[in-house]
Amino acid sequence: MVLLPEEAKALPPPGVVNRSSLWLGFCGLLTSMLHNSLARKPALRAGLHRHVLFTTVGWFLGYHLTKYENYTYARLDRDMNAYVSRHPEEFQQKEKKTFAEVVEDFHPIR
Repeated sequence: MVLLPEEAKALPPPGVVNRSSLWLGFCGLLTSMLHNSLARKPALRAGLHRHVLFTTVGWFLGYHLTKYENYTYARLDRDMNAYVSRHPEEFQQKEKKTFAEVVEDFHPIR
């Protein structure tokens, strides 16, 4: 796809069934049903080829939207990890405390 650079091809592809594909496929189906309703045709039975086409287009857009989203988050993670590795003084390890040091002593009041 044109929107993704070459480095995005190194990422694993998203699953064919994902939330964006399902959602946009469903929106495509609803769009074709709305078009039928506005044209005063039976919403589900008229223009089945249009139902299939709109659902497929929505599914395709959802798949590539997920692909772009995965690339964006991978790029942000890469940049953040590079920053942390270049500036270790800003990200010092905190000393580990036991649970007893964190919680106050319990003294019941009677």
